[in-house]
Amino acid sequence: MTVVIDTNVVIQASDGSHSFSRIVDGWVQGKFLWAVSTDILLEYEEVMTRMLGAARWHKFVRFMDLIDATDGSLLRIATFFQFLTVPSDRDDDKFADCAISVHADFIITEDRHFRPMIGSGYKPQPILPSDFIARFLQSQPHLQP
Repeated sequence: MTVVIDTNVVIQASDGSHSFSRIVDGWVQGKFLWAVSTDILLEYEEVMTRMLGAARWHKFVRFMDLIDATDGSLLRIATFFQFLTVPSDRDDDKFADCAISVHADFIITEDRHFRPMIGSGYKPQPILPSDFIARFLQSQPHLQP
């Protein structure tokens, strides 16, 4: 299974005490592949640095690189097409474009702007973080930081 994770979820999931951290735990355990594009990584960096500080971003990106080097579960892709699937917030198109390009199963997000993708004919579908955890990660124990 391949997923793209929206920035708001990554910020929350990067906090080991937040319930969404089960998503990062599941990725570390090899339960799914995490797809990112350069545009997505740049947004993660900008938002995490602004909200949590540059040190937190550097720690998180090193963690992502380490897991990727260990098991190759981070798919870094270049997107060449703009599918324009998120009309109410064009800034969110980078997540949809990445998900469509890698034939991802889900975009893990709490953002209502992704609703037009539901039943749109594209394979990746938006899923709430809590629903993703309940469907795919519920039985896994939470890893302590």
